[in-house]
Amino acid sequence: MNNNTYCIIMAGGIGTRFWPMSRRSKPKQFLDILGTGKSFIRSTFERFLPLVPAENFLVVTNGSYKKQVLEHIPELNESQVLCEPIGRNTAPCIAYAAYMLKKLHPEASMIVTPADHLILNQNDFLSIIGECLDFSRKNDALMTVGIKPSRPDTGYGYIQKSNNDTISKVKCFTEKPSLELAQTFVECGEFFWNSGIFIWTVENIIKAFSEHLPEHHALFSAITDDLATEREAAAIEQVFSECKPISIDYGVMEKADNVYVRCGDFGWSDVGTWGSVYQLSRKDRYANAKLGDGCYTHSTRNTIISIPNEKVAIINGLKDYIVVDTDDVLMICPRSEEQSIKKYIDEVKFDKGDKYI
Repeated sequence: MNNNTYCIIMAGGIGTRFWPMSRRSKPKQFLDILGTGKSFIRSTFERFLPLVPAENFLVVTNGSYKKQVLEHIPELNESQVLCEPIGRNTAPCIAYAAYMLKKLHPEASMIVTPADHLILNQNDFLSIIGECLDFSRKNDALMTVGIKPSRPDTGYGYIQKSNNDTISKVKCFTEKPSLELAQTFVECGEFFWNSGIFIWTVENIIKAFSEHLPEHHALFSAITDDLATEREAAAIEQVFSECKPISIDYGVMEKADNVYVRCGDFGWSDVGTWGSVYQLSRKDRYANAKLGDGCYTHSTRNTIISIPNEKVAIINGLKDYIVVDTDDVLMICPRSEEQSIKKYIDEVKFDKGDKYI
């Protein structure tokens, strides 16, 4: 374990694709959707503990989630939770942590990870992260982790390697291609899913912000002296009100010429939809995934059912459906129409306000 390595957990998302289980008051990262006994954010913290001491974690989240972060990861102190006043996508989120470390630990290395991913093969994953840390410390490099694709998925971004080396320079990024293009990518063998996990030194990511997102660099540089002081909250409020929302992929990674990828196959999923939960869940002999102790099915096939453990549900006659029941909302929709969840949320919000959102 290197005491100069820091792990940045990005945990500010709302997780609307998991409505009605995921709500603004308790989004996906604080839920145990897969029934593992741990929330996503807790699992993420424990995943990196073999590489990073607890005092070297920073969680960047919305200010309204600070209390929940500390409840799920009680090993952290309050100063390790960086509170965004408003969501501005991943580039400002990462900048907040990077410029904080520039002030406090300028020689540090950073692992940046979403809070809500699943990794099945922990040992292989940590080995790959270790390789990335070593490479990024010895080279002027911005590292990302690529995932060997198991199917032509149109919901992921793709990374093209420039050669067959274990660590390869990135040739290009492609965001969410068409099915035809995704099939070509998988058959080609040069393309890998973009995991959204990044490794770099504080020095190199600050340099990248100055070159590729100069407005963000200027805003955060201007408040560096205020970070880790009583003036931090006010300074961050001002910066986030002014900075442009943009992802780190669009803002930095797709522009920089020193981006490298380490690809692997370690049982990764971003668990981004109810469909992905269905794929990952244990199923009965009729291919139903039942999340909850009281699910009883009749003439039902290929359906995912999520109910609270204290409830009983009888499901009869469904095929290829999503059934999600909570204390105050029941959603039943075809698996093929999962993309309509955002429409359902908008409809409920328009009619009922924010109570059920």
